[in-house]
Amino acid sequence: MSSAAYSAALFQSSPFHLNSGKPQGRRRGRPNLTLVRSSYAAASSDSTAPSPPTKHRRPPDQNIRQEAHLLHTSSASPDRRFSAKYVPFNAPPSCTESYSLDEIVYRSQSGGLLDVAHDLDALRRFDGAYWRSLFDSRVGHTTWPYGSGVWSKKEWVLPEIDPDDIVSAFEGNSNLFWAERFGKQFLGMSDLWVKHCGISHTGSFKDLGMTVLVSQVNRLRRLGKPVVGVGCASTGDTSAALSAYCASAGIPSIVFLPANKISIAQLVQPIANGAFVLSIDTDFDGCMQLIREVTAELPIYLANSLNSLRLEGQKTAAIEILQQFDWEVPDWVIVPGGNLGNIYAFYKGFHMCKELGLVDRIPRLVCAQAANANPLYLHYKSGWAQFKPVKANMTFASAIQIGDPVSIDRAVYALKGSNGIVEEATEEELMDAMAQADSTGMFICPHTGVALTALIKLRNSGVIGPTDRTVVVSTAHGLKFTQSKIDYHSGNIADMACRFANPPVQVKADFGSVMDVLKKYLSKSS
Repeated sequence: MSSAAYSAALFQSSPFHLNSGKPQGRRRGRPNLTLVRSSYAAASSDSTAPSPPTKHRRPPDQNIRQEAHLLHTSSASPDRRFSAKYVPFNAPPSCTESYSLDEIVYRSQSGGLLDVAHDLDALRRFDGAYWRSLFDSRVGHTTWPYGSGVWSKKEWVLPEIDPDDIVSAFEGNSNLFWAERFGKQFLGMSDLWVKHCGISHTGSFKDLGMTVLVSQVNRLRRLGKPVVGVGCASTGDTSAALSAYCASAGIPSIVFLPANKISIAQLVQPIANGAFVLSIDTDFDGCMQLIREVTAELPIYLANSLNSLRLEGQKTAAIEILQQFDWEVPDWVIVPGGNLGNIYAFYKGFHMCKELGLVDRIPRLVCAQAANANPLYLHYKSGWAQFKPVKANMTFASAIQIGDPVSIDRAVYALKGSNGIVEEATEEELMDAMAQADSTGMFICPHTGVALTALIKLRNSGVIGPTDRTVVVSTAHGLKFTQSKIDYHSGNIADMACRFANPPVQVKADFGSVMDVLKKYLSKSS
């Protein structure tokens, strides 16, 4: 088959392919949103809408990236109709300041945050049923790059990037599971869910944003932009994600870590991935200040959440939640908060779905902070009076041990826009919540313990009802934090009761002793 003929065939098998859909879940008394799975008709007035696909197997000498490259270079490539740019965050409609995503810029002219703004008018040429069907059709497939939970929403993420520049480990598509026993036993809840973003390539939600950022860096380098590497300050998970994606793309990565403040499991990931790691005698905020100064002087691309590209990937977790509920909107979504980009990312994902007609409302958001690093919580309790950074103290939830969060303005915007709430968790509360969750089979990270503590408090106060559909976002895998679990179950944490500790029982190696211990245990559990 010739390249031209194959390109035409590929367009016919475009990832705009729609499946036949699946039965819709209960609507729980809310306005019905009709899902038209064969929704090309919804875009029939647009002459550029893709035609129904005919699947062709690619030639054996071509891989999935080459296949996608041929599709994208076809003159009919559908995602060329969409665009995005940097604009000042929360700017008034009269503001004309904007930047191409191909520019290396992190702040607006006033020094404020930037946001990625999509051409919503272009996206609105297709209705909500069309987008629902398109996104659903890509789940579970390996077509490059749509096998990724992030890039399956490419038109809403980086619409103009060539698939050949994308760096992806097919991240996302993470579990949303029913926490049946935890909800029933500890909270009297029937509709509690956990979105386990830690089931990802490097074990945390940071992969969702890093695939976007490193892909754009890959594009910038191909365009000849002066980028010699990518750098970040990190409490662990960001450095793991950055180093993995840079290693995949062959791009140097530089990591600033606070010395002796992250777990060995987190430290070993950037080392194993070949990053240049600097262990610095300061906290995360100190590392963040240093990396910002360094990237202002050297052609090193800044990868922290000050960079709004990462939020474009992280927002896809919100869209995934809606997909996994057959496009029903949960009542509550609870997100742990440190540097506070993620709470805004979830808001942005939900809000885009509402703006583009995929759903009719957004959930209420809760941001959960550790009491030892709680500047957003204090800001919320003051009635959003003037924000004051704090000196973050040590917390088992080390990834959110941040006292001066970069995305404070984004977080406040998201919480106000969703009628949201901020809660906090003491060290004992978060460790107890983690132990309770683990006892029901979860094996979560301490940050998820912070989110579960917020849920427990809001449930006990009656803010969250027993039948409210609630999603707790789990941000990292528990295997990264085994030492804290060992210390808890060994009762080796100072000034902590460790009420749910479950240490091993020492017993003699004889039948009688084993039988005595087992009978005692079984009599208690019966």
